[in-house]
Amino acid sequence: MFFSDAGARPRTWEASPSEHKKWVEVFKACDEDNKGYLSREDFKVAVVMLFGYKPSKIEADAVMSSVNPNTSGLTLEEFLNIIRKKKEAQLYRNEIRHIFTAFDRHYCGYLTLEDFQKAFKQVAPKLPERIALEVFRRRLKEPLSSLLQ
Repeated sequence: MFFSDAGARPRTWEASPSEHKKWVEVFKACDEDNKGYLSREDFKVAVVMLFGYKPSKIEADAVMSSVNPNTSGLTLEEFLNIIRKKKEAQLYRNEIRHIFTAFDRHYCGYLTLEDFQKAFKQVAPKLPERIALEVFRRRLKEPLSSLLQ
């Protein structure tokens, strides 16, 4: 919930052998001509297959700009690394959303001061209440929901 202040980052996560195998199979399926790499369009199809959404032009540009200039697209190794990072980020966002939802007692999409203080007491019972209040006030300038995006 307060990860940005603490400088926390998503934990390192490793794909299971079956998940890794699935990613390799998707790479091969999207590399129709067996060229050994995925083009921009191939990459988009692979993301749809794995994550259920079509990447934006900005996301595709960012990925393709990271490609080795000596190749015409994403190699299997580059693809697996990108997919692993996307999966890590997805799991991290889901974890934050789950924590936020647990403290959103009225299911209204935001935390009231009362919700926030109760959450603080559960997570850090020895911390002075004024700390919770200071953190809450500071977060009013930057909504907690921004952490979920």
